[in-house]
Amino acid sequence: MAKALICFGLLSLAIILGVSSMAGLTTADRDCTNDMKNLATKCMPYVTYPPNPKIAPSKECCGVVQKCDMKCICDHITKEIEKLICMEKVVYVANSCGRPLVKGSKCGTKRSANLHIRYQVPPI
Repeated sequence: MAKALICFGLLSLAIILGVSSMAGLTTADRDCTNDMKNLATKCMPYVTYPPNPKIAPSKECCGVVQKCDMKCICDHITKEIEKLICMEKVVYVANSCGRPLVKGSKCGTKRSANLHIRYQVPPI
């Protein structure tokens, strides 16, 4: 249990540091920095590797997903961040929270159409 908490803490820190590296961006580009920090804080357990099992996100996580600018978030997901988060789970969480990615849009280095086909959330 302690090991899992340490791993979660390190992953959160890595993503927050990655988001902090956006400090050199223009104000328009930085608009989703707080969204990324909030997502890292509230949604990390639901988007980390391995791809399975997929865990339904918490109400707190969905609250952040509902309020964030998903296009901006996707535009700022780097290859380094993708090493820490599972894009399949990102799509799953977005769908579960009622904010599916637009088919064909790019999120990080992935095209959402490919992810939607393979990882669509089953109806409740």
